[in-house]
Amino acid sequence: MTKKIAFQGEPGAFSHAAATNVFPGEEAIGCVTFEETINAVQSGRADYAVVPVENSLYGRITDIHHLLPESGLYIIGETYLRVEMNLLGVRGATLGDIKAVQSLSVALGQCRKFIADHGFRTINAVDTAGSAREIAQKADKSVAAIASRFAGEIYGLDVLASNIEDADHNTTRFLVLSREPKEAPAGNGKVKTTFVFRVRNVPAALYKAMGGFATNGVNMTKLESYMVGGAFTATQFYADIEGHPSDIGVQHAFDELKFFTDYFKVLGVYPAESP
Repeated sequence: MTKKIAFQGEPGAFSHAAATNVFPGEEAIGCVTFEETINAVQSGRADYAVVPVENSLYGRITDIHHLLPESGLYIIGETYLRVEMNLLGVRGATLGDIKAVQSLSVALGQCRKFIADHGFRTINAVDTAGSAREIAQKADKSVAAIASRFAGEIYGLDVLASNIEDADHNTTRFLVLSREPKEAPAGNGKVKTTFVFRVRNVPAALYKAMGGFATNGVNMTKLESYMVGGAFTATQFYADIEGHPSDIGVQHAFDELKFFTDYFKVLGVYPAESP
């Protein structure tokens, strides 16, 4: 039976490409917001979701850090997508025809040098794939979209220039979410464990809570803080570590962490992928 995979954005979005990479041949379902994407899995409308969690240029995707811990979903995998920006025009258009470019403001910002070198006027839009769709519908040779090559294929646009982003290390990390936990086995390749916690209100609690990871040789690859419940005094931490909860070092580190926390929850134990 065909699986349904939820992603945020329109067909041709970078999240769509990531979902297709992880689940080739399955049905991808576009959602307007991250809330809708997560709800699609919660409600059973989709089997899995593929959502961005951080970008090498722009850092964390804040919405996911707030939504995921309370979603009841589990992280069962990760994938990395190299974000390559392309100038897409209607069929028959040339680079010399283009006077203006349309895309998401973040995408336009990633291609500042290319835009400035060609003197293009910029048009801010909601997203990259939606821009590609609108350019195809307008059929105006003087306006191009900045989006993925995948979006160009979907909407029948020509690639007038490829890899036009200013930085060549623009990569987004995505998480694969499921209603059911699927813990990666121990001792079978590299594993990541993602969890959230809140420290108790005692002096140096965070410092002491983190000490167990250092003394037990556990590599923490991510630690993010954010407020919960709209209170400046209620801070929750989101963390990734290399290792499996059954590893003796991770067990000891978690034991020390729990001593200084009043909330701790593992969100997923999954195979670690290379960027």
